[in-house]
Order: sequence, then structure tokens, then C-alpha cells
Amino acid sequence: MKYKFDQMIDRTGTYCTQWDYIEDRFGEPDLLPFSISDTDFQCPDEIIQTLETRMNHGIFGYTRWNHAEFKDSIIGWFRNRFSCEIKEDWIVYSPSVIYSISKVIEYLTIEGDHIVMQTPAYDAFFKVIQDNNRLISDNQLLYENGKYRIDFDDLEQKLSHKRAKVMLLCSPHNPTGRVWTKHELKAIIDLCNKHNVFIISDEIHMDIVHEPNSHIPIINTSINLEKVCICTSASKTFNTPGLGGSYMILPNETMNNEFLLSLKNRDGLSSASIFGTLATIKAYNTCGDWVDELVEYIHDNLKTVEDFINKNLPKLKFTMPESTYLAWIDISQLPFSTEQLQHALVHHAKVAIMPGETYGLAGKDFIRMNIGCPKSKIIEGLNRLKNAIDYLERNQ
Repeated sequence: MKYKFDQMIDRTGTYCTQWDYIEDRFGEPDLLPFSISDTDFQCPDEIIQTLETRMNHGIFGYTRWNHAEFKDSIIGWFRNRFSCEIKEDWIVYSPSVIYSISKVIEYLTIEGDHIVMQTPAYDAFFKVIQDNNRLISDNQLLYENGKYRIDFDDLEQKLSHKRAKVMLLCSPHNPTGRVWTKHELKAIIDLCNKHNVFIISDEIHMDIVHEPNSHIPIINTSINLEKVCICTSASKTFNTPGLGGSYMILPNETMNNEFLLSLKNRDGLSSASIFGTLATIKAYNTCGDWVDELVEYIHDNLKTVEDFINKNLPKLKFTMPESTYLAWIDISQLPFSTEQLQHALVHHAKVAIMPGETYGLAGKDFIRMNIGCPKSKIIEGLNRLKNAIDYLERNQ
């Protein structure tokens, strides 16, 4: 491979959430972490060099995001990667994807309104809905023969409620790795249009999709662009969340203007990070080959997980995901509780793998392992997972 995905780099001592603060989530320090969904990969050299050049300038004043270079890089990325045409004035900067989601929910709904979403779900979705005093309307995904599908009968029932105002879609889906097909997206859009429900589509995992699947931006399927928006960022793909910044594709002109007003005046957040802005521009303009190889490497990592489980952990079930660098592993056939497994993982095997309950009750029979890292770390983590299970089986 051309790029250095196999290189292990020590992230400790860098204020890193995944490595330095693992005790906050798991109650123990010095665990081998496969938790929060950033990666252990250095971002592309082109980005590093761009940031070094800007760093040497030495002045880091207020930064404007609303210019052609930033927007054109996004337009070009969507055109080249997804055959999706977006207009310049649809693009708005945001400090984070979750901030965007929160503001759109705040704009479109009032306290007590329903936000429809599929579960299991990214844990921040629960928080942003509940702490805005809105109600989660749970369209639980159906799990059959190792694959998830949408329960469209239940979805229509949830969308038809008089207080259902927004559907929060995760596309591709975290944590299951599903890539929604054109048929599925069309069915979702038709139901939301029928019941006058706005779609917020979190597409932050859009670049890491495994063949033969392909990501379809929601605006490529919708005929009513007034009722959809995309919230996403380059940060998940290029491992730059610490640089700050995301963006939203929001064709609805009234909402677009209201969002910018809130961003600048009400919340005082319109000045972007110069480093996050430069990283996005450089990544989207020059780093497509790096992403192609990243996806290939991650797919190979997922195959490593599959092979290890099939050979060494026959009570576990793992279906190769269609996207993401997240291994969603079925532990339902283990003869002990998820609490017992987590205790053994943390206190005996010294490894941090996310319990499925983090993503709602629908995830209770799973664990989520972040495999966005060098293969050597994955193999060590899998051996520690086996160690924990062997320990429990010996002490039943």
C-alpha cells in the first residue's frame, strides 16, 4: 500500500479522548481502546503539510468560511464521489454535526414533539433529542439472519403521529453499517412527504462504504428538497475532528437563513477554525486516492475480524458491514450476561469495546468494536476479547 495505515503511533499524552480518557467511560485506565469512533490513522500528508505551512505563518485570527474555496471543495467532492450536484448557497458551516442536528430540531419542533429514528442508534442522537425536551419515536430495525432491514409498517405508524415532525436518519447507519439502498431511501422519503415530516440525514460515514455498496446522498433521491438536509463533515473520513468544523447541505432557503442567523448572532459561532477549514479544502481537493486505500484497508481489517471470530469464537456472530469502520458483533449466544462480559473485558482482559446497550435497548446483544486502526492492534484486541470469554467460560 502507498499509505501508512499499518503504522502504530502513540496517541497517549495528546489529550486524546479514546486513549487518554478511557477511564471516564470504562472505569479503568490503561485499557486497549476500541471505543469512540475516531481512528488511529495519521491524516494524509497533504493535509499535514498544509497545516504546517499555515502554522508557520503564526497569525491565527478570525476565519471566514463563507467563500468559494471552501464551498467548491465540497461541491467537487459530492460530484466526484457520489455523482451528486449541490448548489453553493445550500452549503453552511457548522461547528459539529450534532450542533447542526440540534439546531434544525430546535427550529422545526417544539417541546414534546416526536423525532423518529431507527435503533440501535448513535448514542448522541438520544442525548440531543432528550435534552431538547423532544420525544424519541423508536423505529427499531429488524435483525434477521445477520442483517438489518427497516420495518416500514412501523415507520409509517411512527411518522403518522400528529406530533412527528422530524425523522433523524443515519446514512450510512451507525452502528450496524447498513448502506440504505435507493429503494429504501425512496420509501423513506415517500412516507415522510406523505406525513409532512422533515428528514435530517446524518451522512458523516458517507466516504467509508464497502463494495459493491454505494452511498446515495438523500438529496439525490428526494424530489422535495425543501424537506431534507444533510449534516456531515470531512472529519470522520480524514481523522480530523480535533481541528473542528462540519457543514450542512440545506436547500430550504428560509431554514438556511435562520440557521446562519442563529450561528452568527444568537450563538456567536460563525468564525470557523482555520485548521479545520484548510483541512477540509485540502482533503476534498487532493486526497481521493488516500480515501480509496483507507476503505480497502478497513475492509481488510473487517475481514480479519470475521476470520478470527469464525475460527476462534464460534459463539459470536459477525456479518461484514456494508460501511463504516465499526464491527457490530452479535454476542447473544454467549452463556453469560452482557454485564459479565463487560466486567471480564475491562478488568481481566484490559480491553475497551463498547457495549451494545450504549446504542439503545435494540443493541443489548451486541458489542461495537472500532477497527479504524492498524491491523496489529485489532489482532491484539481480538485476542483479548477471546481471553475474556475463555476466562468467563472457565469460571462459570
